[in-house]
Amino acid sequence: FNDWDPSAKKMAYKAKEGYYSVSLKLAPGKYEYKFVVDGVWCADPQNADSVQNDQGTFNSVITVK
Repeated sequence: FNDWDPSAKKMAYKAKEGYYSVSLKLAPGKYEYKFVVDGVWCADPQNADSVQNDQGTFNSVITVK
């Protein structure tokens, strides 16, 4: 959703709830994503839906309806 630019849309930490979040408006479709944690690209550990990418690792997938 941001052309894989880790600085394009930063997540905000919700200290009271104990998690990070961001709001995005996305058109219906399938989207591949990863998080950048301490400079390292990471698949979403809470999402079992993933696909292999051209780097030999996996991207998490979300479907917006």
